Amino acid sequence: MSLRQMEYLVAVVEEESFTRAAEALHVTQSALSHQIKALEREVGGPLLERMTRGVRLTAMGRAYFPHAELAVRSARQARRAALAAGGAESGELHIATVHAQAIGVLPEVCARWARAHPGMRLVLHEYATTEELYEQMARGIADMALGPRPKDWQGPVTVVGRERMVLVVPHDDPLAARDSVRLAELAHRPWVRCSLEPVVEGRRWLDLECERVGFTPRTAVRTQHSSTAVRMASAGVGVLLTAAHELIGLDCAYVPTDPPWRRDITVFSRVELTGAAAEFTELLRNTAKESPEMAS
Repeated sequence: MSLRQMEYLVAVVEEESFTRAAEALHVTQSALSHQIKALEREVGGPLLERMTRGVRLTAMGRAYFPHAELAVRSARQARRAALAAGGAESGELHIATVHAQAIGVLPEVCARWARAHPGMRLVLHEYATTEELYEQMARGIADMALGPRPKDWQGPVTVVGRERMVLVVPHDDPLAARDSVRLAELAHRPWVRCSLEPVVEGRRWLDLECERVGFTPRTAVRTQHSSTAVRMASAGVGVLLTAAHELIGLDCAYVPTDPPWRRDITVFSRVELTGAAAEFTELLRNTAKESPEMAS
């Protein structure tokens, strides 16, 4: 079986259509179908079920697809790495991250990169949760990932900065005028909870810390995205724990925790970073050093 055949299979599954996959690959639909059938003969059974509307993987296809997908993405990543290591100033660098990092950390870094490397395009893959980010990176979705330190990651992990965690409250809240707030003072307050909350030792950091000072946080609303959570807290729905850099450009009040709390922000990948990926990581580290919200 050839890498091209696996690439064709991945395209059909991603596009959920032979027609759209053929267009994306710039081949005829008959040529695409021929290669898929050849692959199915080689593996010994059908990988795709052709339906009236679209296609789906068979049981054999579901077993085969993750390996084909990883092989295809690894080959693409290897080509990008080789071009970048050779000094190429064109091509793409794929970066996976969670939504909170995409809006809080990356805009300034991407702007600097674009000025320095106008011919190299950045492709962002954004996910709602860190669990989804880790899963997709393990499948080879991108050249590198930016996010909280992953647990039990087998590849390289590099700390590029440390997030400063703060509490978001409405502008007219008495806490907004404070220099810091202890969690114990918030035992009676409702909370805005977000799926991107920090996780320590398998538990949400807020739950752990509140438990240590004697109470269980009462959840007023739970959101999927940090930007939604910030707006809820600013409106007075409840107190929110979030990273200070996520609040840049937003109209909200926030106050640091007492004692201060930070968490590592890392770049991680499946293989050692070289070329453009290594240079982008260094740019991330240098930008973080300039930011009071991210400096170690």
